[in-house]
Amino acid sequence: MADPSDLAKARRIDDGYPIVVRLEGRPVLVVGGGVIALRKTEGLLASGATVRVVSPEFVEGFDSLAVEQVHRRYEPADLDGAWLVVAATNDPVVQQQIFDECEARGVFCNAVDDPDRCSFILPAIERRGPVIVAVSTQGRSPTLAKYLKQHLAAAMPDDIEALADRLAAERRALQQQGISTEDVEWPNPLA
Repeated sequence: MADPSDLAKARRIDDGYPIVVRLEGRPVLVVGGGVIALRKTEGLLASGATVRVVSPEFVEGFDSLAVEQVHRRYEPADLDGAWLVVAATNDPVVQQQIFDECEARGVFCNAVDDPDRCSFILPAIERRGPVIVAVSTQGRSPTLAKYLKQHLAAAMPDDIEALADRLAAERRALQQQGISTEDVEWPNPLA
């Protein structure tokens, strides 16, 4: 029989609602200066976020990024003004502290590789211009998400960006005629 606490945890991370968040110009805090924090920071910058990174130490690669580096341990005041937080400290006590403080302030938090301390999960992402393929296992298996993402990316046509632009133009034309595109029966553009 399954442990009741395991079932509660499974329910908690299975209630996700997938969205694409617009981070352009928004302040994001990354706590941690290791390889994983570097990778998360690069992804946030690619999304247009304004990133501040707090860590006593930084791996090679941070110096080439357009981020504010704060060379010290995390403090609760670091959350001031943050719209979103990624905790990548590899220290469960600090991760819990960051998560708890984010929850109290209503700030979205992702504690890397720790779904129980996340108010959002980062999916595996393939980005081709305006087309984003995102796959999530709700934190259960990032490896599975990665391979599913690669499989889906391989199935996308080479001209997917141009196709998205053409369909956007068709959508705008309908909207300019006062037609809601929510009710249009669109033909399969990949057929």
